[in-house]
Amino acid sequence: MSDAAAPQSTRLTVLIPFAIVTLIWGSTWIVIRDQLSVVPPSWSVTYRFTVAGVTMLIWALLRGESLKMDARGIRFAVLLGLAQFVFNFNFVYRAEQHITSGVVAVVYALLLVPNAVLARIFLGQKMGRQLVVGSAIAMAGVALLFVHEARLSPVGPQAALLGIGIAMLGVMSASIANVMQATGTAKAYPMATMLGWAMLSGAAIDAVFALITVGPPMFDPRPSYALGIVYLGVLGSAVSFSLYFQLIRTIGPAKAAYTSVLIPVIAMVFSTVFEGYRWSALAGGGAVLVVAGLVVALKARRPNR
Repeated sequence: MSDAAAPQSTRLTVLIPFAIVTLIWGSTWIVIRDQLSVVPPSWSVTYRFTVAGVTMLIWALLRGESLKMDARGIRFAVLLGLAQFVFNFNFVYRAEQHITSGVVAVVYALLLVPNAVLARIFLGQKMGRQLVVGSAIAMAGVALLFVHEARLSPVGPQAALLGIGIAMLGVMSASIANVMQATGTAKAYPMATMLGWAMLSGAAIDAVFALITVGPPMFDPRPSYALGIVYLGVLGSAVSFSLYFQLIRTIGPAKAAYTSVLIPVIAMVFSTVFEGYRWSALAGGGAVLVVAGLVVALKARRPNR
C-alpha cells in the first residue's frame, strides 16, 4: 500500500509528534507530584506557564513570526489561556493533592469522549465506525486501569471522589481548549505566537488568582523544584502543546486525544522505573487494551467526516 493511500494519522509526520507528546506528558505526572511539597499549586502553575510563554515567543521570533495580534487574536489567546492554562492545570495540580498521579492520568484518558462530542457539536466532525470501535476497546482498557489504581489508592473514598471530580473538571476545560484549537480563528494566526500569548495571559491570570487565594509568591529552594519548572515549562508545555495543537489541526480533536489514552500506560512505565511501581494482571490487561484500541482507531481512514 502506498503512503498516499495510507490514513493520514498513520504517517510519520503524525506518528512522530504523537509519540513525542505521549512520552513527554507521560513523564510529567511524576514531576508535578514533586511540585506539590511546598509551593501552592497556583504559584507552581504560574511559574510553569511564564517559562512556557516566554519560550514560545522566543521561538516565534527565531522563526521570523510577528508577535503582534489584532483584537480578535488577543481575545482568542486570553480565552484559550483561561481554559487550558488556568482552569485545566489548576484542576490537575489540585487533583493530585487528593489522589495519586496514576489515577489522575487515568481520568485524563477520558478526554477522548468530550473531545469527540464537542468536535461533533462545534466542528461538525463525525466519528467513523472504526474510531468508535477503537475508542470502545481503549475505554475498556482505561476502566481496568482505573479499577487497578483505585484499589491501590491510600486515601479514603470521599477524598478519592473529590480528587476524581476535580480531575474531571480539568478534563472538560482541556477539551474546550482542544476544540478551540481546531477552529478557523486559531488557524488564522501563527501557532507559536498564539500559544505564547495564551500561555502568558494564562500565567498572569494564575498569578492574580494565587495572590488572592494564597498570598505572595512562594518558591521551593530545592534544585529539583526549579529543574521541574524548567522541564514542565519548556518540554512539558512549550514543545508538547505546539506538537499537540498541530495534531489537533491535522487529525482532529478526537484522534489527537488518543495521546491522553496512552499516557497512563506511559506514566506507569515511568513509575515502574522511578517509583518501584508493580504491575498486576489487571493493569497489564488494561494497558494491552489501550494500545489495541489506539492501533484500531489510528488506522481509521475517515475518522472525522
